Amino acid sequence: MKAKILVSACLMGFKVRYNGSDKPLIAAALDRWQQEQRLVIHCPELAAGLTTPRLPAELVGGDGADALTGAARIQESDGRDVTQPYLLAAWLALKTAQENGCQFALMTDGSPTCGSQKVYDGHFRGVTLPGAGVAAALLRQHGIEVYAGHQLPALISRIEEFEKEPQ
Repeated sequence: MKAKILVSACLMGFKVRYNGSDKPLIAAALDRWQQEQRLVIHCPELAAGLTTPRLPAELVGGDGADALTGAARIQESDGRDVTQPYLLAAWLALKTAQENGCQFALMTDGSPTCGSQKVYDGHFRGVTLPGAGVAAALLRQHGIEVYAGHQLPALISRIEEFEKEPQ
């Protein structure tokens, strides 16, 4: 069975990040997977109606798993609470992944939505903490393996292993 991968649109060169930029990953594996129609390119924030550009946002009081339970929130650099649209972004990412049969996700680390290894500390100082954004946390809670861009070699190995497993 060929694995399907939900991938952050900014990693594929779309200028959808909060500041209107992209964060493209140039990799032969991504090109091959795209040609094989295994990638589901998605920007959770745009799907939830957030604009580009938009103010930077960070998790305050915990990580994405905490925000999903209401123990943490997401706020923009001007102090505005934007937790609800980011939670919507997480649920839309999950819906997209499930509807397309994605077993894996490759997402932009550091994001309050897509971060899978680290998130910013909520003080807008450029300091990161270990943790996941709301979409990465929700995807994991539903059995989807989430990787950061710098973990692409590990994802490639994991997909090779997955495709050898009896289905």
